[in-house]
Amino acid sequence: MTIDHDPRMTFETSGDDLDGAMQMYEDAYEGSGFTAARTDRQFQYRFRVVGDETMSFRSTRFDARVRGEVEVSGEYVVMWLADGGGRVDIGRDEVPFGPGTPMMFPTGRPFEFELADVRQSLVQFERTYLERMAAELHGAQPGPLVFDHAQPVAPEDLRSWNRQVQAAASTVLGAGAVSPLVMAEASRATALALLRTFPHRLLAADVALPQGATGRVREAVEYMHAFAHTPISTTDVAEHVGLSVRGLQQAFQRQVGTAPNSMLRGIRLDRIREELRHGTVRETTVAAVAVKWGFAHLGRFSAAYATRFGEYPRDTLQH
Repeated sequence: MTIDHDPRMTFETSGDDLDGAMQMYEDAYEGSGFTAARTDRQFQYRFRVVGDETMSFRSTRFDARVRGEVEVSGEYVVMWLADGGGRVDIGRDEVPFGPGTPMMFPTGRPFEFELADVRQSLVQFERTYLERMAAELHGAQPGPLVFDHAQPVAPEDLRSWNRQVQAAASTVLGAGAVSPLVMAEASRATALALLRTFPHRLLAADVALPQGATGRVREAVEYMHAFAHTPISTTDVAEHVGLSVRGLQQAFQRQVGTAPNSMLRGIRLDRIREELRHGTVRETTVAAVAVKWGFAHLGRFSAAYATRFGEYPRDTLQH
């Protein structure tokens, strides 16, 4: 069979220029503040990417110690080492990183890392593609994914992931021409294997991520949506994203023009409205639902609800 179009693209660079390598890696991973120090190895680096707009395989050799901050906003990335090691998400949900165990990049926010003398492999998925695959897998509408990079992967899941990566690598990295259909099948199988392997949450499609929310503000909003049903406070949100309460308030005002406690209260009011719309007066009461979502003062709750939705909660429940 003749293949008219091979969808794969390849980029490769290597050398012994430490400063040039730092700039290249900062650009490739949307990083900042990268610093490097030589080790007892003679410095060499090599960076290779092969794939299409949906999925790519990457490999890195870096014979030095490097530290920096990364924020990958448009993709989801899983990485593993054949040599070397270090730490990922320093000062937050810090995890030691060594050969043999794959790890997801922390999602939705910047994270700090330190690695030394690594031989690293990565699989990258375009963000909206993996979100569509997750929606299909979970029987839901597409929405942002939140991966727990600190949670260990089950051994049987890890074996399945390794088998799929080896199968996909024979396609993506093979010397022969690849058809778009074969590449699409490899991407789909690998995406589903990733989702079955690495612990994650799929946020609901109606999650409102405000325009302008990036970095830690985006992470804070996603955290609020994921844990609004628990007794979290603004202090908990700030701690989760690595900011002081004042720093979180300033970031919210700067990016989305509202206070974090107002956003958390609004999320909970939206959840209450959904429960009331799907409930009946025979099944529940306004008071029970309000208290469940943390509103102990029913008069203030009713006023806030009416301001947000233009009707009182008792009217929503009766409909």
